[in-house]
Amino acid sequence: MRKKERAALIVESLKKDYPEGICSLQYPKPYELLFAVRLSAQCTDERVNQVTPALYARFPTLEAFAQADVAEVEELIHSCGFFRAKAKDIVGSAQMLLRDYGGRVPDTMEALLKLPGVGRKTANLILGDVYRTPGVVIADTHCIRISGRLGLTDGTKDPGKVEEQLRKILPPEESNDFCHRLVLHGRAVCTARVPYCEKCSLRPWCDTYNRK
Repeated sequence: MRKKERAALIVESLKKDYPEGICSLQYPKPYELLFAVRLSAQCTDERVNQVTPALYARFPTLEAFAQADVAEVEELIHSCGFFRAKAKDIVGSAQMLLRDYGGRVPDTMEALLKLPGVGRKTANLILGDVYRTPGVVIADTHCIRISGRLGLTDGTKDPGKVEEQLRKILPPEESNDFCHRLVLHGRAVCTARVPYCEKCSLRPWCDTYNRK
């Protein structure tokens, strides 16, 4: 079976298991998603969702973030880890969004990558969730692990290579939600330490399972 055909079957199976292929980070505004993704580095989405309500209540606008005392932001996000770098990036991004982009989160990879602390994973998430750009691939740890186990990639752990390989085989209109569904599947079934293969709907197409 060709990889494109396998990918299409996996996409449909995941859609049945996880009808709502949405990001687990909570955000009302595009820039808040940008900041939440920055906070999620080396931190769980659950923890980020616990921290952000107080953060956004204290700084309810982009202008408020741009004028914020970095030390105060550090205090509010302390439990997310790496709080000094994250606070500096959040305030710096707010300032740059106002200064260079008219207060609007940009809609191109090139522009997003100019923001402090933003890499391709974050940029793809913004492009997919905010702008519904087709063909984006969010190569996080779940995506890298599960796509390798399924044989959709060559098993590389390099996010850039995983993104490139998945772009070639995923239906562009499905790729963003596919990545979100892999996160849900990775938490519930195809976990890093001990995958629960016996209850996995993807077994028919899983190279790792079929090699057992």
